[in-house]
Amino acid sequence: MSDLYRSAISARIDKLPQSPTAAPYEIEDGEEDEEENDSVASLPSMPPPRSSIQKPKTRKKRSPNPEYSPISAAGYFDQAVEVTVPAVGLNFRVYYSPPTVVGGTVMICHHGAGYSGLSFACFTKEVMAQTNGKTKLIDDSMSDADLSVEVLSRDAYNLLLTLFPKPAETPTFLLVGHSMGGSVLVRTCPMLIESKYRVTGVAVLDVVEGSAIDALPFMNKLLDSRPNGFDSIEEAVEWHVSNHTIRNPQSARISVPSLFVQSESPNDHEHEFKWRTPLRSTAQYWESWFLGLSSKFLAVRAARLLVLAGTDRLDKELMIGQMQGKFQMIVVPDTGHMIHEDNPERLADILMEFWRRNERVVKGVKKVGEL
Repeated sequence: MSDLYRSAISARIDKLPQSPTAAPYEIEDGEEDEEENDSVASLPSMPPPRSSIQKPKTRKKRSPNPEYSPISAAGYFDQAVEVTVPAVGLNFRVYYSPPTVVGGTVMICHHGAGYSGLSFACFTKEVMAQTNGKTKLIDDSMSDADLSVEVLSRDAYNLLLTLFPKPAETPTFLLVGHSMGGSVLVRTCPMLIESKYRVTGVAVLDVVEGSAIDALPFMNKLLDSRPNGFDSIEEAVEWHVSNHTIRNPQSARISVPSLFVQSESPNDHEHEFKWRTPLRSTAQYWESWFLGLSSKFLAVRAARLLVLAGTDRLDKELMIGQMQGKFQMIVVPDTGHMIHEDNPERLADILMEFWRRNERVVKGVKKVGEL
């Protein structure tokens, strides 16, 4: 949240670039194109005020830049798994690379608000090298409008129960959540432990409760700075890279296409591609996503890791917890809010070291965060 927080409260917001106007199967090239056909809802358009007699101007569309063309996720994950979870009425798209040895550890990665599981593609490839989302309703008549943290945590819990129904035969979990996803997994962890699943640790990426709550009043202004859509996926990727939302072009070319859906009938003054997730419409849940995160993180009965993009100020609870050695904190310089995309190799190193320290601990040595 550090990079997002800094962006929200600084004048640089106004300078952000504007629009130029359960059965597994192998991932095939072009599969991400299918993402465009599944839509949660669109981000409400916010055209500037204009006179009632003024006609909308026709925009001059740019030719797609091939340097920002989409890249398939094939080769980054072993499988894409479509998982039906009747308990919550959802079909989940899960990208999965199983452990290479029996009894290995599975990293459960949860993306942040407005992003998808493909944001962890480059990170996953780095982890696999070191160790040799789309989601839709089952029944269209059901509602997925409730995005409170309690519902999101329940969804994550039930998804894992469906994927791994027998705790005694399930690999150890290492929970890794980015931003809102970190808050979700912090709340999911106690449910898993109570159900006898083994959790080595919880890693939260770039979110601090205090900074997140402080940034909320500025979120609408931050969303105002985003274009309503784009004329091509290449243009969308270029926008994310050029304004440093994602600083790694390779990762952006994999993850950004899944963030958009094609407009049904675009006209001369509308964009061909619109945002898949309506972030502004989730405003009523923003505070619930982060409120109480610090205390719940410190209460997790597993090793704890906080990875930040900058020297973000810790709130009082985390500051005391750090002084008491209740969690490990690492700052990754030269990255933004999307740490796992900006520097997936460094994050893989951090999480592998965290896992080795806590999963294969010798007798008599306490795990990180243990009293």
